[in-house]
Amino acid sequence: MREFARLYGDLDATTSTSRKLDALKKYFNASESANAAWAVYFRAGGKPRQAVSTKLLRQFSTEMSGISEWLFDECYLAVGDLAEAISLILPPPEYESNIGLAAWMEERILPLRGEQPEKIRVALFDYWRGLDRQARFLLIKLISGGFRVGVSKLLVIRALSELSGVDHKIIAQRMMGWTDGQVPPIAESYQKLITAQPAFEQNTTQGGQPYPFFLSHPLQTNPRTLGDIRSWHAEWKYDGIRAQLVQRSHQCYLWSRGEELITDRFPEIGGISLPDGTVIDGEILIWKNGRSGSFADLQRRIGRKTLSSKILDELPAVLIAFDLLEHEGRDIRHVVQLERRARLDEIVRRHGTSVLMLSPLIDAPDWRTLEVIRDSSRARGVEGLMLKSTGAQYGVGRTKESGAWWKWKLDPYTVDAVLVYAQKGHGRRASLYTDYTFAVWSDSPDSGRKLVPFAKAYSGLTDREIAQVDAVIRKTTVEKFGPVRSVTPTMVFEIGFEGIAKSSRHKSGIAVRFPRMLRMRDDKKIDQADTLDTLNAMIKNHG
Repeated sequence: MREFARLYGDLDATTSTSRKLDALKKYFNASESANAAWAVYFRAGGKPRQAVSTKLLRQFSTEMSGISEWLFDECYLAVGDLAEAISLILPPPEYESNIGLAAWMEERILPLRGEQPEKIRVALFDYWRGLDRQARFLLIKLISGGFRVGVSKLLVIRALSELSGVDHKIIAQRMMGWTDGQVPPIAESYQKLITAQPAFEQNTTQGGQPYPFFLSHPLQTNPRTLGDIRSWHAEWKYDGIRAQLVQRSHQCYLWSRGEELITDRFPEIGGISLPDGTVIDGEILIWKNGRSGSFADLQRRIGRKTLSSKILDELPAVLIAFDLLEHEGRDIRHVVQLERRARLDEIVRRHGTSVLMLSPLIDAPDWRTLEVIRDSSRARGVEGLMLKSTGAQYGVGRTKESGAWWKWKLDPYTVDAVLVYAQKGHGRRASLYTDYTFAVWSDSPDSGRKLVPFAKAYSGLTDREIAQVDAVIRKTTVEKFGPVRSVTPTMVFEIGFEGIAKSSRHKSGIAVRFPRMLRMRDDKKIDQADTLDTLNAMIKNHG
């Protein structure tokens, strides 16, 4: 635990990619395989379920430290992070624990789930006595389910590749499915991950394991710079869940891009019959009245633990197929886009249903005509276009070495909104207010003009701008709700987002997709901010 906590601190203390890479390589090089296996699990995005409730963590930490609850609340409000607050109030350690990460997870943390409070109390007191502040902080993050990854999965793959000498594409392939939670990480798994083999293993020997996803780059230049339009496939950019449908050994597996097995959540897709040795890449959508539903509709399916016949009828899901990765039991990712697409067309022609649909290719004689077609995206319920080089292979992650995929999206929706709530960030920004809630004006017949919150955002500002906003928040705070601060409305921001839909879950009646801050609007007063009518008009015109 001590070494993993040190790695966590090293990664959190820098934004330098080379320093993060060096820290990862140093840790894996010195770690036992069992500990390294769990480290890969966490750094690849694995998130074990909460083992101890927040209530018990607060109760037992105040008891051990001997402080009152009101004082803990003040400490928590000052720090803004539960794990950090607890690690700061506990008394100094009495000894130094040398137990490794694997033993901590398998013998100490995971067994706490479902235990009686008194047994949890005894265990936590013992654990805290043997850990320093940094290790306690990490322990509480792991126990509470609040652990956040401080490095990209691709950087972990790169570190393991450089240490082992195994090609990064093979490491990426072997890591698929590591975080689905059904199989715990063990030493043997880690050794298989980094062991060199003379040839690339065929995925057919690995059950229902998916392939690493090939990701696109945003197109930020005129598409004419890409050359002859005949060298590119154009498809609609759907707003759904990226997924791979894997058919092997007479069994169907549906994997999300986050490497979560979601077959049970979409039984209609899991019931598609394909030839064994077939893997299709595509997008899961809610499909109603011959067109894609909103992402809010899809979230209603994702968030349900059980699927009633009513929900299945109201929110039918489909898989829009746009690539073929495995055909007749062979990995065909090295085959060029033009040929993979031809084989996919044949598969869907023979085995497609109302649930398995082919992503249409968009025919245009030139880039100008394609741009006009792209302008109709929102009316069609899509985000823009995908451009795929006909000579591209199917790569790993966001790389151009195998060819290019570009996402040519429409400019985002934008509104001017007022900052009304703020909360501190995490990691190196834990002492700054970086997470904001924004509101627009609503003219209510009963209460008159008032600000109605509609979106939360934490990205888009520079460090300097965050410092400026943080200073204003501290001067204008009027109420405290736990870690959240209500502020006097004084600041206007331009907020961008990709999609918008009606929502009964939000007080504003509106849900926006991927909100972010585009810029501070120092030139505008708060009464010049946009209104709910503006947002509703966007839904009416394009939703």
